[in-house]
Amino acid sequence: MSKLSKLWRRLRSRADTLRASGAGFALSLLFATSAALTPLQADAAGKLRVETKEGPVKGFLNNGVAEFLGIPYAAPPIGNLRWRPPQKHERWTNVLHATAYGPSCAQIYELGLFAGPANNNEDCLYINVFTPDVDPAGKEKLPVMFWSYGGAAVDGESNDYDGSKLARDGHTVVVTFNYRQNLFGFLAHPALDHEGHLFANYGILDNQFALKWVKRNIEKFGGDPNNVTVFGQSAGARNTGSEVLSPLAKGLFNRAIFESGAIPIETPLSIAEAKGTAFAVAAGCGSLSDAATAKCLRSLSAARVESFAGTTTSSNGAYLAGLITDGQILPLPAIDQYLSGNFNHVPIINGNAENEGNFFIVLTEYFESPRAPLTEAQFVAYVNSVYSGNAGPGGSPPAYPPGTVAAVLAQYPLSAYPSPQLQWGALETDANYSCISRHMDQILASQVPLYTYEFRDQTAPFYYPPMPGFASLAYHTSDIQYYWPLYHGGQGTPHPLNSKQEELSDQLVTAWTNFAWTGNPNGQGNKPWPRYKAPNGLFLAEDIKPAGLSTFTADQFSAEHHCDFWDKLLVYKSTTP
Repeated sequence: MSKLSKLWRRLRSRADTLRASGAGFALSLLFATSAALTPLQADAAGKLRVETKEGPVKGFLNNGVAEFLGIPYAAPPIGNLRWRPPQKHERWTNVLHATAYGPSCAQIYELGLFAGPANNNEDCLYINVFTPDVDPAGKEKLPVMFWSYGGAAVDGESNDYDGSKLARDGHTVVVTFNYRQNLFGFLAHPALDHEGHLFANYGILDNQFALKWVKRNIEKFGGDPNNVTVFGQSAGARNTGSEVLSPLAKGLFNRAIFESGAIPIETPLSIAEAKGTAFAVAAGCGSLSDAATAKCLRSLSAARVESFAGTTTSSNGAYLAGLITDGQILPLPAIDQYLSGNFNHVPIINGNAENEGNFFIVLTEYFESPRAPLTEAQFVAYVNSVYSGNAGPGGSPPAYPPGTVAAVLAQYPLSAYPSPQLQWGALETDANYSCISRHMDQILASQVPLYTYEFRDQTAPFYYPPMPGFASLAYHTSDIQYYWPLYHGGQGTPHPLNSKQEELSDQLVTAWTNFAWTGNPNGQGNKPWPRYKAPNGLFLAEDIKPAGLSTFTADQFSAEHHCDFWDKLLVYKSTTP
């Protein structure tokens, strides 16, 4: 074992002892280790050529981290490979200079400033590696952190995420990648589904194929192929959940982190195929389910396919299915699998941001001209449109019983909130994130090691421009920038963290990478982040307030987010007929 490896293990052991005694995440020791990496990186400068199974690549050093960007991990899914499982990329012999991100996958809806710009790229299956140790002769293999980005399964790209802090400060190998999304990534159609290959969830198959690339190649980058943590935010968390659920992903990873997306909400196959058939008719390929129809679909230009996935400012949703219960990749609705225990059992971190919903309602104001504060009338109209009994998760039959609109309006009176915007944001947060996540915690706690949290920094920088009367608080996506430096969406404005926020960022990176190392965010022991035990387990509060990292109970969380109310509306129940 190298001197550096011994130093790292000694410092981590000492940090673990301090954590076990309740002294927090022992960040000063972590910083000392980061400084000790410098000699290795100087020595590694000549070792940035790595021989992958597919061919040689050469990266570059950036602030003490070796980066390898834009490595193809699969053949381009174009032509006859469109709407098929990913295939191996042909070998190359010349050195691939991995110094720039590959093209983002085709997308048209930008989710405000979250993603984009819109493009029609189908040749987009590229992977990126950030590592503090590229010495192939090194005997220590580092934990791997495998990131799946969010974007509602319709947009997003890996090049928005700088993995250097997680790699450098946590001494881990960080992997990001692109995957097919919207109609290219999630489409069911009888003509395609009956061709004899895995179907529908092509974006999840891309996730799994990238994990297989990691299994084959990551050791050459200093990573341990037998210690892989999958993690993601929003739709990326749901992708991560899909790996936990999918029997096809068994053995490809060892731990999982769900950030703001605990339960994959899936569309039943019959509904997804109806959407796919409607898309084929609209695109001019007819309503049949034969080989000619499949050929017609694959002959459509990428731009034409994207034209049915929405616009840059809105996703019409008519043909989009998202995750699909296809019977093989995702065998059953998520809740059914979790309740039965039929999933890949690994240690899990699960959590949310305190004010998730503010991210979604900002889009309403952002696209108004002129922009004006949201009104109670807009809130009431929204409640009537969603909770009148006409909508259910994943396109399933109506989920809400008669009287739900009145009950929701009574539960969220304007008098209880400073503004209609925060009234609306609280509803979105509780119904679509917090209470679903708590329900998930109750199911998982007895089956796997589980750690839960709520991100509560209401001062988090906001990458949208200032808007009249809008308070962002701890909004959906706000926590990303605490792990991925200067994250600001695809087109937003970056804002550096202040000193207090940097301190919180350091604590969270330490916890996440401890989890990657040991399956325990404390490193070892049960402090400061206790393992969750149902029914009234403890959450970690992630905040910059004087109390710093603290805990609160599931009952307190439930009361804050009205979960007793939402539990009665059956919004999490199985969609199995």
